[in-house]
Amino acid sequence: MAVDDLGRVIGLGGVRYLNPADQVLEEMLTGWRRQQLSRNLSLDTINNRERVIRRFLDFTNEMPWHWTHAHVDEYFGDMRSEKQRRQNTVRGYQSAVQLFCAYLVDPVYGWGDRCQDLFGTHPVQVCFEWNTATHSQENEHDPGKRAFTHDELQAFFDHADAEVARVRELGRKGWLPALRDATLFKTVYAFGLRRNEVRHLRTIDFERNPHAREFGRYGAVEIRYGKAHKGSAPKRRTVLTVFDWSADVLAHWSEHGLPRFAGEGLDLFPNERGGLVSEGALGGRFRRYRDQLGLDSALDMHSFRRSYATHLVEAGFDALFVQKQLGHEHASTTAIYEFVADDYRRTMLRDVLDGTIRDALTRPRSS
Repeated sequence: MAVDDLGRVIGLGGVRYLNPADQVLEEMLTGWRRQQLSRNLSLDTINNRERVIRRFLDFTNEMPWHWTHAHVDEYFGDMRSEKQRRQNTVRGYQSAVQLFCAYLVDPVYGWGDRCQDLFGTHPVQVCFEWNTATHSQENEHDPGKRAFTHDELQAFFDHADAEVARVRELGRKGWLPALRDATLFKTVYAFGLRRNEVRHLRTIDFERNPHAREFGRYGAVEIRYGKAHKGSAPKRRTVLTVFDWSADVLAHWSEHGLPRFAGEGLDLFPNERGGLVSEGALGGRFRRYRDQLGLDSALDMHSFRRSYATHLVEAGFDALFVQKQLGHEHASTTAIYEFVADDYRRTMLRDVLDGTIRDALTRPRSS
């Protein structure tokens, strides 16, 4: 291999390539992969970026040392006009191409000289401010996504419980995974969790809260797989229990469901083989329940987290408390998750107006 562990070109003396173009391309991708690994980026991020580059290669039918800004215009124009990709998706793909080109043109890694020697040309940067999408606003979530209403949430949980009973009455083994997922959905909402956070929960992650003894051993939960910053380990946080029913749900699962699964591991929501329940399986069951109830397709699993933030705000919880529960560094991020109902806002406005009138009527007149 002609690259070292940091992604730099290694001189091979008189060694010749049998198929120079294809071999250099694979070395470039390998070198970029190693360069990203040295920056401690996650394997998922690295793999996703490589897939983007390979798709771009297939579209242009040109090697990276022949790419031009016209290829960028054509490819991403096609993504928006023909394939209807969302703006943030296109921007993410453009970022991958830009980073790959930045790696190739950096003289530290030596690809310019290698390509000049072999092909008589060299890679250039093809993504610029004037031909790529910019991140112009902080809140770019899909405007169609929203939180559950209280009635929708109750209907979903009732349906999940009814499905457990239905499958069990039929004498099928599927009732146990159905019970697991019903409990998992409630746990996602009860603690405002992301999908990956709830998948990695373990029985030892729960602890008592001395200031809320009514929740017993489920007074708080340590989240070990919070969303990580680039190049960092998963971010940990502790989430306090706020709903009085959540401890009973978890206790029921721990006593009557979890012991029936194979294995004696510590995972709270294992699959039938003792590993972690997959995101695909959870998403599939969620969509099936949602569609069976005729609920809005704008609702997804992340809507449980949106609902958690919204319902806490509507219940009068302090905004900083909600922010810390969700694990956000900035209040502006938490605000994206708040879909406060119109009735709540009207009530708040009425309270403010009534308070203003009361103050005006009771204020002593100056002599």
